[in-house]
Amino acid sequence: MAITLMDPSGLPKIDVYRQVSIASGSKLVFIAGQVAWNADGVTVGEGDLAAQVEQCYLNIGTALAEAGGSFGDVAKLTFYVVDWTPDKMPPLLEGVSRAAAKLGATPVPPTTLIGVAALDIPAHLVEIEATAILD
Repeated sequence: MAITLMDPSGLPKIDVYRQVSIASGSKLVFIAGQVAWNADGVTVGEGDLAAQVEQCYLNIGTALAEAGGSFGDVAKLTFYVVDWTPDKMPPLLEGVSRAAAKLGATPVPPTTLIGVAALDIPAHLVEIEATAILD
């Protein structure tokens, strides 16, 4: 694998992701922000943050597979969550957990979560983009 995930001493250990990702591959894969659309362009889990996070992860997994990789190759994730408040963390983590179980995507690489006012359409509650490194 081209990615090594770690938590350096001197930085807090975060249970849900790693602080640092070291990339040694030669092929960069940038995956556009994925929303909770299925292959037919239908929103999955309308009003359900956990279901939408899960679908976003599954979409990223599909894109990675097409590029010849897997979640183990992801160096960085960025989450954009509509109207973010800390009480949304449990359903967000539930969606990550459900998708990770299907994709074998643990531990989670360095992650940034950004609260936004809105996304492309009102039904979308979250968008996730990924950067991966392949050998």
